[in-house]
Amino acid sequence: MTGCDRRGRRRARAAVTLGCLLALASAACTGPDGTPPPADGDQPAEGPIVVASGLDVTGSGSVRQQLVEEWNRQHAGSPAKQAKLVELPGGADQQRSQLLGALQSGSARYDVVNLDITWIPEFAEAGLISPMPDDGSGTGAGSVSEDDLDFIREVHATTVWKGRSYARPFNTDVGLLYYRPDLMAKADMNADKQPTAKWTWDQLYSSVKTLGVNPARPGDRAGWTTQLKQYEGLTVNTIEAFASAGVELTDGEGHYVSDAGKLKKGLDELLDRVERGRVQPGASTSDETASLTDFVEGRAVFLRHWPYVYKALGHLMEPDAYSVNRLPGKSVLGGQNLAVTSDSPRAADARALITFLTSEKSESCLLDAGFAATRASSYTSTPAPCWPRVAAALRPAGDAPKAAGTGVPGEGAPKEQGTAARQAYIRTLGAVLDEAVQRPRTPYYGAFTQVLQSRVHELLAAGRPDTAEAAARLDDELRDVFAGR
Repeated sequence: MTGCDRRGRRRARAAVTLGCLLALASAACTGPDGTPPPADGDQPAEGPIVVASGLDVTGSGSVRQQLVEEWNRQHAGSPAKQAKLVELPGGADQQRSQLLGALQSGSARYDVVNLDITWIPEFAEAGLISPMPDDGSGTGAGSVSEDDLDFIREVHATTVWKGRSYARPFNTDVGLLYYRPDLMAKADMNADKQPTAKWTWDQLYSSVKTLGVNPARPGDRAGWTTQLKQYEGLTVNTIEAFASAGVELTDGEGHYVSDAGKLKKGLDELLDRVERGRVQPGASTSDETASLTDFVEGRAVFLRHWPYVYKALGHLMEPDAYSVNRLPGKSVLGGQNLAVTSDSPRAADARALITFLTSEKSESCLLDAGFAATRASSYTSTPAPCWPRVAAALRPAGDAPKAAGTGVPGEGAPKEQGTAARQAYIRTLGAVLDEAVQRPRTPYYGAFTQVLQSRVHELLAAGRPDTAEAAARLDDELRDVFAGR
C-alpha cells in the first residue's frame, strides 16, 4: 500500500464524500502539476499560505492575484504570513474534481480554497473544510458576526451548512439581461419598448415577435441567447426557469421537495424560453464565451449572462450599442466562497487572509474589476475605496484593457459607458442580488447537476417532447440523487 493510499483512507471522514471520489482515485497520488506529493512534514507550517482558486474570468489583470500581493505587501516583515495563489485550470467541474481529489488524498498543501457556492455542503459534509470559529457571542461555531451582517443576506447564506458557516463570501454572481438597443431601434422599437426593471418573459417574447427574427441555423439573428451547452450553465438556466415557475427542488437541508407535476411545469417554462424567445440555434452548444460572441456580433438581440460581461462589453462595443437590466423572472446566484481546509497547519493565518480578501476595500476592488461584490456596502453611494496599489495595478497607464471571456479582440475598442450608466448598472446589480435564488443545497450537488444536465439536454435536442414523461423520469432520478443513492 502506498503512502498516498494510506492517507486517502485515513482522511475518508464520511461516506458522503460521494461515489465521484472513486473516479478520482487514479489521480489522487499526484499534485495538480502531476508531481508526487511531498511526504508528511516536508513543508514547514510557517508558510506560505497557499490559496487554490479557479481562473479569473474578468480579464482584469487578475484582481485576485493583486489582492494577494497587497496582503503580502502589508505583511512584508512577516515571511510566515506570505501568501501564494494557485490557479487551477479547466472549467468548474474539473476544478471541483481536482480539489476533491487533492484534499481527500492529501496530495496538495492548500490552506485556503476558493469554492463555488454549490460545493460548500459537499466539502463541509466530507470534513474537508473547517467551520468558521465562534465569534464570541456564545451562539455557537460559525455564528454571524457584526462584520458578516454587511454581506448580502442570501449571498452569506451560501456559506452555511447545517447551521454552521464554513466560509466567507468572496465574489458573487447573478444572471442579468443584456440587450442591443441599436438593433431594437432599427426595428422601430423605441426606449419605452425596451427592458425595464419589471419586464416579464412575455414582454420579451412580444419584443422578439416585433423584431421579426426566425432563426433556423446557427449564425441567423435570434431573439436571445444563453448557455445551453451540457455543462453547469445549462443547470443554471434550468434552475432559473424552475424558480420563475415556482418550482423548488430541495429544502435548506438538501431534502428533495418536488414531484413530477412540478418538474413538468419547470421544464415547460424552459422550453417556452427556447421556442417563444426564438433562441439562437447555436445556444445548445454555447457556453459563456460563445453566447457573448453571438451577442457582440449581432446574432442575438438579448443575452442572459453574468455581471463580468458588463465590463467586457465596454471594450468590445460602442457605448450606445448595449445595455443591461434585470433578467425577467428569477435570477440564480453564482460565485465563490473562501474556506480554510481542515488539514491546514496555518489555519489562524489562513482565516486572517480570508478576512482581508473579503474586507470592504477588497470587495470594492473586485467590483471595480468586473466581479459582483458580496457586501451590501459595495452598492451604496459611498463604498469603501479599493486598495490604491491594487486599483493602479488593475489598469496600468497606457495599457489597454483586454476583452474578458470572449474570443472577440478587444484592442482599440471604444471607451466604456459613462459614470451615470455604470452607477445605474451597480444599482441594478445590487437589487438583483437581494432577490436572487440559490441552486439546490446538497452534498450531492455533483451528481445532481450531471443528472439534470443530461436529461434537460436530451429534451432540448428533441424539440418539443412529452414533458410529462420526461418529468416523471427526472423525478425518479432526483429522488435517488438527493438521497445519496
